[in-house]
Amino acid sequence: MDYSREERAIIWLCACSGRDYRACAAALREVRDPGLLSEAFTTRAEKELGEFLAALDRRGYFALTVVSDDYPESLRAIPDPPLLLFGAGNRALLGKRKFCVVGSRITPPWAERLGRDIAAELSSEFVIVTGLAEGGDCAAVAGAMESGNLICVLPCGLDKCYPAAHESLKRRIRERGLLLSEYLPSENAAKYSFHARNRLLAGLSEGVLVLSAGERSGALITADRAAEYGRDVFAFPYNPNAAQGAGCNDLLKRGAYVTTCVGDVFACYGIAPKPKKRVELTPEEERLLAILREKGEMHAAELAAAAGMKVHEAAAALSSLEIKDLAVKSGGNRYAAI
Repeated sequence: MDYSREERAIIWLCACSGRDYRACAAALREVRDPGLLSEAFTTRAEKELGEFLAALDRRGYFALTVVSDDYPESLRAIPDPPLLLFGAGNRALLGKRKFCVVGSRITPPWAERLGRDIAAELSSEFVIVTGLAEGGDCAAVAGAMESGNLICVLPCGLDKCYPAAHESLKRRIRERGLLLSEYLPSENAAKYSFHARNRLLAGLSEGVLVLSAGERSGALITADRAAEYGRDVFAFPYNPNAAQGAGCNDLLKRGAYVTTCVGDVFACYGIAPKPKKRVELTPEEERLLAILREKGEMHAAELAAAAGMKVHEAAAALSSLEIKDLAVKSGGNRYAAI
């Protein structure tokens, strides 16, 4: 892959010089033209840079610098944009509109299912930006995967995977979407790198939807950064006693948009949601769904009694509602409407 003189200078400075981020940023501030740094290259420096870029090419990675033509303007505008990013996958996604969907690792089943469906619909208009963690992030990935409009930002280098169990998922994202990281390919995730990654999620996106968040969830850091950068913040509403949603409810108190369907997001951007096909329901399914929507999460036996049905009849109808994406099963044989 070809790089300009300015790009090569920044890549060498950030990846080969051994300087930390602050030293690299200071060096760039001292020169008006980043390419001037290359004038000080020694033969050894040229060799190091050549070997580094060749290694990127062999892995199918690319380098994206703050002076690259396709570096996202929204990211360049934040107070601490990364000088250098590494990518693998569909680079063209960098030039499209982006929207972030995140959630904590402990996300209730109904929020995962609803988040997946919303991400799928949003991906018709936006590239979905998210992480690779269990729970809310994986729901966003699942929703956007089919469209390929998906950017996953890693807290580690592209050679690594965190969590390790998601290695196959990471490969699929690379094949269909785009992986991004501001760390050298061989770097492992560190405690600080998650907070740093969250600023990129917010910086890349026009808005952030939080599917779930406890009081100290990392998803709240992403939402706070989004608000700091002037982005729109959206959140699912939760029962006041639900620990998994305490952070979401706090965001709503602070002015986040209440979100229960994709239309709540589209409305903020003047986008008309596509009409949904009407789902045909049996009388039993209609009865159970109406009760769930009125009462909230319920045990299957309680639902059956409230609907005047036998437990096995209710179980069959509830399974059908799950298949139709209108209900979701929680732990303890409990169900909730979507």
